[in-house]
Amino acid sequence: MLLEQIKTPVDLKRLTMDELIQLAVELRRFIIDVVAVKEGHLGASLGVVELTIALHYVFDTPEDLLVWDVGHQAYGHKILTGRRDIFNTNRQKGGISGFPKREESVYDVFGVGHSSTAISAVLGMAIASKLKGNSEKHHIAVVGDASIASGMAFEGLNHAGVTDANILVILNDNAIGIDPSVGALKDYLTAVKEGRNPRANNMIESLHFDYTGPIDGHDLPKLIKELEKLKSTEGPKFLHIITTKGKGLKQAEENQVKYHAPGKFDSRTGELMRVEENEFPTKYQDVFGLTLVELAEQNLDIVGITPAMPTGSSLKYMMEAFPERALDVGIAEQHAVTLAAGMATQGLIPFCAIYSTFLQRAYDQVIHDVALQNLPVIFCLDRAGLVGEDGATHQGVYDIAYLNCIPNIVIVAPMNELELRNMLYTAQLRIDYPLAIRYPRGKGVMSSSWKQSFVKIKLGLTRELQKGNKFALISTGTIGNNAVEAFKECPSSEWSHYHFLFVKPLNEEVLHEIFGKHQKVVTLEEGTVIGGFGSRIAQFAALHYPGICVEVLGIKDEFVEHATVKQQQQQCGIDTESIKEIINSY
Repeated sequence: MLLEQIKTPVDLKRLTMDELIQLAVELRRFIIDVVAVKEGHLGASLGVVELTIALHYVFDTPEDLLVWDVGHQAYGHKILTGRRDIFNTNRQKGGISGFPKREESVYDVFGVGHSSTAISAVLGMAIASKLKGNSEKHHIAVVGDASIASGMAFEGLNHAGVTDANILVILNDNAIGIDPSVGALKDYLTAVKEGRNPRANNMIESLHFDYTGPIDGHDLPKLIKELEKLKSTEGPKFLHIITTKGKGLKQAEENQVKYHAPGKFDSRTGELMRVEENEFPTKYQDVFGLTLVELAEQNLDIVGITPAMPTGSSLKYMMEAFPERALDVGIAEQHAVTLAAGMATQGLIPFCAIYSTFLQRAYDQVIHDVALQNLPVIFCLDRAGLVGEDGATHQGVYDIAYLNCIPNIVIVAPMNELELRNMLYTAQLRIDYPLAIRYPRGKGVMSSSWKQSFVKIKLGLTRELQKGNKFALISTGTIGNNAVEAFKECPSSEWSHYHFLFVKPLNEEVLHEIFGKHQKVVTLEEGTVIGGFGSRIAQFAALHYPGICVEVLGIKDEFVEHATVKQQQQQCGIDTESIKEIINSY
């Protein structure tokens, strides 16, 4: 096999064109075979096999700097740059990352995971090369049509166009991110591809880029020819290629959303491995999505907003039921938040469904446009907590800390599906403050239906789950279920267990009761120990009960790398076994 001969991109340069075309077949098959068993992101990497080969064939990586935006599509890049033999460890504990990562390889010149950063990063590198007198070096950013619609990508294009930087932006246009691309720019690119607007490239050229395209991104000889030509062209350049996400696997081409990250499948037939699952527990995202539809049927002021994650957040259910009241705004978190704020000023009730890790990208808007004006926007923070194999770039462990310090915001962390459902119900009863509801990735904990009659939740709700006389464990969110399990396995009359639904404001009345009856307090959260739930309780104790020790359990001051959620919880000392050890140590 040709692929086995490729140790570094230098080996590519010895191949004939026919051999490069054969290599593309082998590389695509290798990705399919490994991902079918080990899981991971599939469709995006299959779509750029030819581009990956062409880039490493034409340019002198890693001397020439190549950045893949987001990184879902970089599997072929990893395999051709010395990681073929360890690619089967992808996204596993101790293995290689699912995204380009600087510490992993000299060919990964910039760490990615969130979208729309590549153009700015590559421009920074190009300006640095110029300042250091290395004007011959090339700098390439590969950006998808969904990512390039983001504000940050436009900021990078706007700046690059007024420089003489040796930068090449490649638009990988497949009309889909994770879900289908949306917006006016998508319509514009469609017109370019279909030849309906012969002057359509004026938009890119007006930004002072040398525009080429669109060309077939699966025509390897054509790609190499165009890249060779652009290699000798100075200044900002823009190559528009058309690809098919999932290219080479029939099911991945036909069902591009599902095969973005399909789980295990038959590598020969492409059929997904069917896992028999009970109806319950239900995924938290589906509890959110289905409950929102139920509420929206009765409350016509409810609207839903998501930045490019309708399937992942399950806002798709409301988009199907009420298409005019559920909006996918594309990869535009800042816009999503301020759009929701604008709606709130006019009496609508906006539910902004956004992953915890992605709300980080709209932090100023949360402070300035929502909290400062005390607007009742409801942030539904999906994937809050540890997220597993996506790793450090996607961990939802910072939201408690970064929201805790903002005035006016109320933060809640339901322990189960029913609390999530009732918080959604309570939120649409006309609250007068911004609200963040955090819930994790994956299935809930209830073995029977969560579709019960709605109950309004009182501000500051806490629950005493177990009564003790000496020590107290205070948890918030679904991680508290690990403590429930630990106490089942290690019964103790000395330990109390309290669940705080509300992270902010803290119920200080109950805290006074707890500290007045116990000698030691342990807090438990699936968030950072610095600035988080436990940190706030430790502050309370220092002020009112300085003689009582508070031990804070959560995510330590370090980035948590890819592994299973269970392995990550073990690493952080918040799994059931770790809690049992604490119970037994007193």
